[in-house]
Amino acid sequence: MLRSSCSSQQTPKHYGITSPISLAQPKEADLVLTQKLIETLRPFGVFEEELELQRRILVLGKLNTLVQVWIREVSEAKNIPSSVIDNVGGKIFTFGSYRLGVHTKGADIDALCVAPRHVERSDFFSSFYEKLKEQEEVKDLRAVEEAFVPVIKLSFDGIEIDILFARLALQTIPENLDLRDDGLLKNLDIRCIRSLNGCRVTDEILHLVPNIENFRLTLRAIKLWAKRHNIYSNILGFLGGVSWAMLVARTCQLYPNAVASTLVHKFFLVFSKWEWPNPVLLKQPEDCNLNLPVWDPRVTPSDRYHLMPIITPAYPQQNSTYNVSASTRAIMVEEFKRGLAITDEILLNKAEWSKLFEAPNFFQKYKHYIVLLASAQTEKQHLEWVGLVESKIRILVGNLEKNEFITLAHVNPQSFPGPKEEIDNLYSLFPLFLYIQGGGPENLNVDLTFDIQSFTDTVYRQAITSKMFEADMKITAMHVKRKQLQQLLPKVAIQRSKRKASVHLKKVRIVRYKLAIASYKFAILSFLAIASLNLAILTFFLRIACSEGRIAKFKLAIARKKSQNCKFITRNSDFETCNCEFISCNSDFHFFSQLRVLKSKLRVIKSELKVIKSELRDMNLQLLEKKNLNCKMKKSQLPCFIFYLLVEMGFPIFDSNCPTQYLKPPLRVCYIDISSSVL
Repeated sequence: MLRSSCSSQQTPKHYGITSPISLAQPKEADLVLTQKLIETLRPFGVFEEELELQRRILVLGKLNTLVQVWIREVSEAKNIPSSVIDNVGGKIFTFGSYRLGVHTKGADIDALCVAPRHVERSDFFSSFYEKLKEQEEVKDLRAVEEAFVPVIKLSFDGIEIDILFARLALQTIPENLDLRDDGLLKNLDIRCIRSLNGCRVTDEILHLVPNIENFRLTLRAIKLWAKRHNIYSNILGFLGGVSWAMLVARTCQLYPNAVASTLVHKFFLVFSKWEWPNPVLLKQPEDCNLNLPVWDPRVTPSDRYHLMPIITPAYPQQNSTYNVSASTRAIMVEEFKRGLAITDEILLNKAEWSKLFEAPNFFQKYKHYIVLLASAQTEKQHLEWVGLVESKIRILVGNLEKNEFITLAHVNPQSFPGPKEEIDNLYSLFPLFLYIQGGGPENLNVDLTFDIQSFTDTVYRQAITSKMFEADMKITAMHVKRKQLQQLLPKVAIQRSKRKASVHLKKVRIVRYKLAIASYKFAILSFLAIASLNLAILTFFLRIACSEGRIAKFKLAIARKKSQNCKFITRNSDFETCNCEFISCNSDFHFFSQLRVLKSKLRVIKSELKVIKSELRDMNLQLLEKKNLNCKMKKSQLPCFIFYLLVEMGFPIFDSNCPTQYLKPPLRVCYIDISSSVL
């Protein structure tokens, strides 16, 4: 019995719905890489100083006291017995990044106000709202009661806080209340269940990871990576904070003993190869028999169309990524693959962690962009209007994805202030790839009027329904090309994008430059080969002509010698020859006339050789006039460029004052007016 109990204690705790992939312990190299990861993360402000953390705790303590005082006042106003009022309680719970322990400098706090059953939601948005307004530390107070999850937003002593409200079916709220208890959901309305869901999911995640510290450090790195690569936004169809937390938690379950450096690499390894839409689950779903809607594609047909389901671990289980579209999923999967390639290099000591967090150049990546410009008259109206527009952008993306000529709609989560001539404007940019089907024209005009008009109509309709629309609220959409972005974007954004792309553009220029050199080399060698062939042929015919001339001279000499031994009889005739091999009396075959013909042929051949030599001397000018060499280079640089190529190929260069007299193999090239610029 003792042996069996010891073996049961040594058995590691099982996390997740499957067994772990590896139980390997970290090596010394893994610990070194983890320390390097921490040092790389520090400059990005992902770690909050202890002084700032204590300030947050102090603010939450003040807010918790304020909630308890308010609940007592409401209880007294509703004639609750004094015995109950003394223990009525009330508490502020936190969730999100602060509860997970991965909040960054200046990040907001997600909080939940839990009240007993006699405190109504209307009390929260009336008397508690007024109580907050009376506090000197509270700034930028606003209530969003019509939201899917109603919330009060405020700044308490410089710290942004979002407060939700949940009323439990309890007479009092104990101090040690555990929100993970499914029994608390009984007899609650759906809005209270939604408000409780954030805290319940966060607490479940922390209970489902084997090592909280490794989980937190890994999640800090992944969240920073996602923000730097513009794929951190639930409202725009990417993943939000809780979704990234669940993916990291699943990685920790599969590698329970791994440290952060290994977990970051395994994160990209697992989810770059994940077969979506298979769901990511941290634990088996449980049914509490409360008849609440849960994510189940077997029962709910709409759940079958979710492209990247990540299921929350707390009841009622929901898909946290229902906003993901085909475009956003393709973008994220591609980023997973790039992250895997970079972390492979890091583990092999071929790259540093900083490479993983290099932001891509969004404004140089695509050719076509759609710019949304949302404007309003006052700052408050502008804030509400922009929030509504951003929440509906995914509808526009869905409309564009249905267009057969558009393969990708990439949303940029960053927003920028509008042009200077506009007041209180803010716009969001996202590009489109245009895909032309086979057999279609190269330059196809795609009409997006209906898609954009449908989107703007939806935004205006929602604003009117929620009674927030004002006459000065406007939204416009325009198509711009990459070169036109500098007219709309702030100079800081353009310059930052250029700096980020400098290394990549430099590599592209080097490749193009090498390609241009290779093209010129090929052209020059082609011309020289043709010229050499022509010269060889002409030299061959010249030698034949010279040999024919020598033969003719030899025959002429023989004829002259024979003519000395002949007797010439000139009776009433021009010439008469005896015992000679030829008679030249006005004949076309006289040797002197043949010699003149041969000499004229030699002169023609010599003139042709002079033409070839002049063509070879001016070959660089002929190359410049070739239109099929697409090398974008300034004209002032071309003479020096040709000079560089001829030297590299081994041809000697001669000055114009010392030209070559005759060209013989190997060819020698005479080049004139070499530019003084340095290549």
